[in-house]
Amino acid sequence: MAVNKFPIEAGHIMMFARAVGDKNPIYYDEAYAKTTEPGSIIAPPTFIQASAQFDPDYYLRPKIGEPWFGSGKNPTGMTQPSEGGVGRGLHAEQHFEYHRHPRPGDVLKAETRPGKTWEKEGKRGGKLKFSENITEYRDQNNELVITARSVGVMTEKAPE
Repeated sequence: MAVNKFPIEAGHIMMFARAVGDKNPIYYDEAYAKTTEPGSIIAPPTFIQASAQFDPDYYLRPKIGEPWFGSGKNPTGMTQPSEGGVGRGLHAEQHFEYHRHPRPGDVLKAETRPGKTWEKEGKRGGKLKFSENITEYRDQNNELVITARSVGVMTEKAPE
C-alpha cells in the first residue's frame, strides 16, 4: 500500500466506530475524551485500514467506469480471476503495533515493504506459501504512529 496522504478526521473516526459497532465515547465525544488517559478523541484499533481508500491503486476500491470485483453474491464486472486464481489466496493474519494513538488532525503517510516469506505443506492445496508485508504509518512530523504487519497465504494449486 502506498498512501501519500491519509487525513484523520473526527467525523471519519466516529463513522468508522459506528460501522464496527463500537459505542466507546472516546471515538466521538470530545468532552468525555478529554477526561481519559489519551486526553482527546482517538481512532479505534483497526481504523488504520481505512487508509486503503486513500490509495489510488487499492484493488478493492471501486473505480468509476471500470469493472469491479464487488462484494455481493456475484461480481459486478470482473469475469476473469485475479492474479493467483480464485480460491488460492487468503488474508491470514493482521497485527498492529501502536507507537501512539492516531488523532483527529493527523495526516498520515504509509509505506509498505516486504517482510518474511516461508512455506508449509498443506493438506488440500499443496504447498502453502506465506508472505508478510509491513506497513509503517508516519504522521505529518514523520514520526512513526503505527506499524502494521499483514500475512497472506497462497496455495500451490486450487483445493480439491
